[in-house]
Amino acid sequence: YLDWQASSEACNNLLVLHPNGFCAGMFDPIVSLLRENYRVVGVDLRGHGASEEVLDEADLGNDLMASDVLKVMDSLRLDIFSILGVSLGGAIAIEIAAMAPEKVQVLMLCEAIAMNFDSRKERAEFLEEKEHPLAVGARRRRSIWSDREEIEESYGSRKPLEALEPSVLKAYVKWGFVDRDDGQVELACNPETEATIFGSRERYGPLSTFERLSDIKAETHILAGTETDLGKVWFEQQAEEIKTQVNWIEGGHFFFFEDLERSLSLIREYIG
Repeated sequence: YLDWQASSEACNNLLVLHPNGFCAGMFDPIVSLLRENYRVVGVDLRGHGASEEVLDEADLGNDLMASDVLKVMDSLRLDIFSILGVSLGGAIAIEIAAMAPEKVQVLMLCEAIAMNFDSRKERAEFLEEKEHPLAVGARRRRSIWSDREEIEESYGSRKPLEALEPSVLKAYVKWGFVDRDDGQVELACNPETEATIFGSRERYGPLSTFERLSDIKAETHILAGTETDLGKVWFEQQAEEIKTQVNWIEGGHFFFFEDLERSLSLIREYIG
């Protein structure tokens, strides 16, 4: 995990949780703008960043990841905190808020991956669907590169990462890859781990996490990108479940990482 200490004693505690396949370090450029008012902790979820490799889908449930994060916060003796979660990180934030309602003050969910189905037929079709296209893409992901500059040039020239603020992409490449003995660099998150999280129908995932929304006691804000490539109905159903509205923000699935000044404003608006 990363623990960014606040520059003042009068600060709030903020937990930040990253998307599938990424790492806590990608929040670093944003945290640098927050440190006057927040102590920020970013946790590398199971199989990501500096955490140990995990490949078994039975060990990659959202509930288990949430338990991991709570153990980190307990070890740091942070009993009260707000959570900012992006994509998979938003799903883990939901789980944490449901598990430990006495600890969580505010939730800011940016395209959290939690879904519901209006009918048994839709649910059955989802569960019977062939391999998820994002899982296919993850398994094809190139793991080993000559250096970080090559990664930045490649990722920064194509979707979806071309939309990221350059400093965020640089931070991801810094913390999301590890140095090899042969001088090359390698993805910290095994593509198989990322693919399993995207594609597994057996693990405790998006369907189960949606059911936890009703257990949340914390003030909760649901944000989604106007140009998201995910189903907008997912976020509308989340909002309906907790009797609130979706806050639509210009941008795609990773809108939170597209404009640092806007991200800072959103945190101040929704978390305080």
